[in-house]
Amino acid sequence: MTTGEVVEAAAVPRVVSILSALLQRVAERNDAAAEGALPAEGRRRPVSAFQGLTKPAISIGGYLERIFRFASCSPSCYVVAYIYLDRFLRRRPALAVDSFNVHRLLITSVLTAVKFVDDICYNNAYFARVGGISLVEMNYLEVDFLFGIAFDLNVTPAAFASYCSVLQSEMAYLDPPAPVDAPRLHCYSAGTSDHHHDDPAAAATAAGCRRHSQQQPQLTV
Repeated sequence: MTTGEVVEAAAVPRVVSILSALLQRVAERNDAAAEGALPAEGRRRPVSAFQGLTKPAISIGGYLERIFRFASCSPSCYVVAYIYLDRFLRRRPALAVDSFNVHRLLITSVLTAVKFVDDICYNNAYFARVGGISLVEMNYLEVDFLFGIAFDLNVTPAAFASYCSVLQSEMAYLDPPAPVDAPRLHCYSAGTSDHHHDDPAAAATAAGCRRHSQQQPQLTV
């Protein structure tokens, strides 16, 4: 990778990679669920304008980065697009995000968000070229999406902050904090080294280690 490519990659906002990773995981899970369903009903997908016949060759992450690089959207647009997408799917529970529809859902939700959030944005013809679809399809998807969310475009500061928290949780899932280097303590279990009971310092260290281990929260992944 050249220096210019490294700088270009670093310019991608964190929200773009987080949102793409979240949708990638959801799409893979729904793909697996569809593949594991009964043949009589598993191959039938909901009839939707967003549903494609084949999986696009470009990944979700690559597609969202392409939108970012060419559409010049502000980072907040991707949070609002995520909110719109969630509203759309809540009103259409039969439609599950998968590899056949996630790209069209993304380009349409970002197009809707940028028109509402940013003061200056490209027109539908430009977004259609960025998304790799025709202008006619882009227009149709936009109308279908707007009716799907019942034209509920307003996003309150509380709602925006709530969805930001979800994305921050996703960031913590993707990038767990590195362990902090701490002094290594020698903990002794009861009955393993009797001679340490004669040493008050060793006994205090062992008791402190046991208390510390008992206070650790039980984490489930």
